[in-house]
Amino acid sequence: MHYRRLGRSGLKVSEISLGAWVTFGHQIDEKTAIDLIHAAYDHGINYFDNADIYANGQAEIVMGKAIKDLPREALVISTKVFWPTMPGPNGRGLSRKHVMESIHASLRRLGTDYVDLYFCHRYDPDTPLEEVARVMDDLVHQGKVLYWGTSEWRGAQITQVYGICRQYGLIPPTMEQPQYNLLHRRRVEEELAPVCHELGIGLTTWSPLAYGILTGKYNEGIPAGSRASLPDMAWIRDMITPERIAKVRQLTDLAKELGITPAQLAIAWILRRKEVSSVITGATRLEQLDENLGAAEAVEKLTDEVLERIDRIVGVPGDND
Repeated sequence: MHYRRLGRSGLKVSEISLGAWVTFGHQIDEKTAIDLIHAAYDHGINYFDNADIYANGQAEIVMGKAIKDLPREALVISTKVFWPTMPGPNGRGLSRKHVMESIHASLRRLGTDYVDLYFCHRYDPDTPLEEVARVMDDLVHQGKVLYWGTSEWRGAQITQVYGICRQYGLIPPTMEQPQYNLLHRRRVEEELAPVCHELGIGLTTWSPLAYGILTGKYNEGIPAGSRASLPDMAWIRDMITPERIAKVRQLTDLAKELGITPAQLAIAWILRRKEVSSVITGATRLEQLDENLGAAEAVEKLTDEVLERIDRIVGVPGDND
């Protein structure tokens, strides 16, 4: 396993990480989730991603049970705050009230005294950025959060809150967590990459396989038992368009030529970028975890010629998202 610095911070995270979204507390049972975390740790993964909204808090509970048997100081645990998790008008967003109540609830569910990374899960137009910056600064000084960051924020919003932190002597954000994959490129490549370079922000990207579409498993339809077949995943089925599948079929053929799987091609394509500190992957089986980990060795196969072929298949930013 290779480890990368989280932006310009001193923290090192595994370049491939394991996330809890959709699967933990929902798609897979508790024992499988715990087995996956332990196997990931044994393979060198130290970063495990979560959020308070995942499975209505159950994902944090499952992860808390799993990490209980692992050395806490060896782990980088993240969670997030923004979406509605409590009753009433203050049960969502990034107000001081909701953030303070949410971090305490997350720590209880995770069974830990602190989280390494705490993300503002979306931008909150109803809360002043200074309020957000000050509550995050307070959490760091209290030792409940080691690094804070954003998720799915625009580059200008990150730059603005970073400036507020510098103005008032507050601890600025260290990382941003955007969606980034072969079918969703523009925001990272055109907007966030310059911000990362200027401010020293690290990217922990999510959905490297575009909800499983880039694995090729939907090339001939939606298999029973797949994520897209679940009753509450109609939004994924809406994304499986003939145009996307045509591109994925070409990528599948390219991966076969290179002697790797389509999933490994997709993850390796992200790993080649220096702005990316870690690629957050998901898995429902140990075999999927092993396949994802093999992407690290596939990076060397992405020659300039191969990258040009990929661009011709999926299109450059602006053509596809």
